[in-house]
Amino acid sequence: MKIAANSKLVFIGDSITDCERARPVGEGLFGAIGKGYVALVEATLGAASPEKNIRVVNMGCSGNTVRDLKSRWATDVIALKPDWLAIMIGINDVWRQFDLPRMTEIHVGPEEYAATLDELVAQTVPLVKGLVLMTPYYLEPNRQDGMRARMDEYGRLVKKIADKHGTVFVDTQAAFDKVLKYIYPATLGWDRVHPTAVGHMVLARSFLAGVGFAG
Repeated sequence: MKIAANSKLVFIGDSITDCERARPVGEGLFGAIGKGYVALVEATLGAASPEKNIRVVNMGCSGNTVRDLKSRWATDVIALKPDWLAIMIGINDVWRQFDLPRMTEIHVGPEEYAATLDELVAQTVPLVKGLVLMTPYYLEPNRQDGMRARMDEYGRLVKKIADKHGTVFVDTQAAFDKVLKYIYPATLGWDRVHPTAVGHMVLARSFLAGVGFAG
């Protein structure tokens, strides 16, 4: 596995990462890590590779866009001094363009999204041992659907940034597409964004595969 023993692994993102994690820092007992894929990653690493002693911290915030990540980057990433950082952002950047189409001031277009994410990655890569970029996704198998098509566009931007900076790239949409061949989208996530336990396991497994976990 790429993540070395005794590493501190920080996850940052939106509600999919948040999942009711503790404030101000999502770490500790009694569900402090949240109830989603981050918790599943922590549980898997702790059960299958306890000797690695990997410390997992959840800094997801519901409703966040990449703008919000930038505003809290110094306190919620840099100040925590992670060895590894995982970023999954973009769902709200796209979603607000569809569910609040007239509130254009809160829309984060592809140019701003890519530039901001690239800035944050460039700033952080020299400070960590490893960085994982996870794509946003939409639980819709029809690639011609407007929101799915836009989400795929943002996913391609994440891939370009990962390639540019040599980070680990995790294609969460591709992972979901395999499952969507067999499960109706609203069953996997009622609003096609917030996943069930099965969906969170898909995310956890795709992350773990990305970092080379073979347990």
